[in-house]
Amino acid sequence: MTVVVDTNVILVANGAHDDVSPECVLECVQRLQQLMQTGSIAIDDAYRILGEYQNKTIPRKGKGVGDLFIKWVLTKLADGQRVHLVPLTELGVDCFAEFPVPALEAVFDRPDRKFAAVANAHPAKPAIWQAADCKWLDWWPELKAQGVDVEFLCGDDICQFYAKKFPKKPLPALP
Repeated sequence: MTVVVDTNVILVANGAHDDVSPECVLECVQRLQQLMQTGSIAIDDAYRILGEYQNKTIPRKGKGVGDLFIKWVLTKLADGQRVHLVPLTELGVDCFAEFPVPALEAVFDRPDRKFAAVANAHPAKPAIWQAADCKWLDWWPELKAQGVDVEFLCGDDICQFYAKKFPKKPLPALP
């Protein structure tokens, strides 16, 4: 199983997201542990994703599962079976030719575009793991229509965040 891991999954696994439930933390911890045991991750070949991970964690000193996951990625970089380096064509800052839904790009968070672009550019179109960023609830249907799946690891939490952030909007369905 190959996946693209949004940074918030790593932060939740580290206990660095105060608003998530203990069940969400446990789910993120278990998913990352399973990924390190038997899975693989897709990141961009210019290390934008890895750089974001490292900016928000302490892989050398940190003791959280998210920190250990980043350390694992760093040690597996040369292992093409465990870390898939996906080339992206950067057209501008945080704009990629491989972004799956050009019409969605204008409303998509700039730092999140690389995750969707990597998933789309990878030959297997791996799912994107998402834990706590509720805006992805608005984006997943159009991404799915282009063959890019978003897997929400903390469905209850993300729906609560969405309802709080967008109280006048109806709650979108989960995939």
